[in-house]
Amino acid sequence: MDKLPAKPRLADYQEFLKRQNVERGFQETVPEVFMLLIEEVGEFAKAARKLSSIKTDKRSREHSVEEEAADVFYLLIDLCNHLDIDLARAFAAKERKNQKRQWQ
Repeated sequence: MDKLPAKPRLADYQEFLKRQNVERGFQETVPEVFMLLIEEVGEFAKAARKLSSIKTDKRSREHSVEEEAADVFYLLIDLCNHLDIDLARAFAAKERKNQKRQWQ
């Protein structure tokens, strides 16, 4: 079974998930991955709401904040892989732009 390095970089996660998706037979399209990502963001929000003691439907399924965060991370990386985005490079470029902004 494929494993991540002990201290993975963002690029390691991207390569790892490329290999895992092939191994697991995942062949979703960009629209499918995007919809899955949005679904998981909603589950992450619901888990955070319950953790923050914001009212939710008592009959709704319990979500683990950590698991939902991991699902969002996984699907964001998967989407970036589908779109050939080097996420570490994109983040660094965006941060350089942010550093030039004046924040109020």
